[in-house]
Amino acid sequence: MTEAQAQARAANILAVTRRLILMTGAGLVCLVGIFALTLIFGQRFPVSWACFGCGLIGGFVSMQQRLKKIADPELSLLATSWFQVVLIPVYGGIFALVLYVGFLSEVVNGKLFPVFYVPPFHSPPVNADIGVFLAQTVPASGADLAKLLFWSFIAGFSERFIPQILGKAERGR
Repeated sequence: MTEAQAQARAANILAVTRRLILMTGAGLVCLVGIFALTLIFGQRFPVSWACFGCGLIGGFVSMQQRLKKIADPELSLLATSWFQVVLIPVYGGIFALVLYVGFLSEVVNGKLFPVFYVPPFHSPPVNADIGVFLAQTVPASGADLAKLLFWSFIAGFSERFIPQILGKAERGR
């Protein structure tokens, strides 16, 4: 690698790092803001938003960790495109939501994973059960909330984690 190529690579890494820091900071501010607003106004904690936000932040941290290993063409693209910088972490947020649904459905369960309070459905179920489910399903304890946020971050950080879980669930059917 020539000196000019090394300088261009370093400049690209710096540009992407700045974008990642800015986006991670914005994500953290949004998460803290959501927590604060729910406490101040006594509203229901938006669990799904927190999952998505933790997955998003996990995706940003993962990208930063891998930056020095990224090939020059991809690094150049990341340095010039905000969309590309945000796309991978958004997948992390989506994977965190998929994992959340896996926890709620008990497809993913065990001592390491969160447990939820789920209000009972009528027998037979009625349409109102869906609204109650969405409004009143919450982690069963503080430890379960912490587990949910931890695993949401991991889902965003590790791109292969959720596809592996889905593959295992599919094979277990």
